Amino acid sequence: MAEQAGRTPEVAFHFGVPDRLHYALRFLRKALSRDARVVVTGPAAVLDELDRLLWIQDPQSFLPHLRARDAAAVPVRMAATPLQLLDQVWPHPDPAMLLNLHDSIAEGAGHYTRVVEIVSQALPEREAARRRWREYEGLRWSIVRHD
Repeated sequence: MAEQAGRTPEVAFHFGVPDRLHYALRFLRKALSRDARVVVTGPAAVLDELDRLLWIQDPQSFLPHLRARDAAAVPVRMAATPLQLLDQVWPHPDPAMLLNLHDSIAEGAGHYTRVVEIVSQALPEREAARRRWREYEGLRWSIVRHD
């Protein structure tokens, strides 16, 4: 997994959340309020549900976002959208943040300066997170834990 220009990405694990997608909504709202660009990746069904949740929020708290299967499907005029939900990630032109909702390390994660992992209290998610943690350690990435 390639790293961006010799920089070691930082991985932030957020453990023990009651609901992964609702926590992701709060996290994304906070990140975008700080002018961050965020790419979210995960299984198509999870991203579709997150997209649905983003649309049914209070109109006052709407987060501009784009849902696409892969970067090639993103129209040029939409590429600057600060929040992108993509089944497959790609090397981003600026070092955007990657929110990974897969049970494994996202392919291409090394192209981002920061990777965020959200882990619910469910045992299967915790076990998958432990495996990802060990993989990130093996890659010698900086890991931060948030409980």
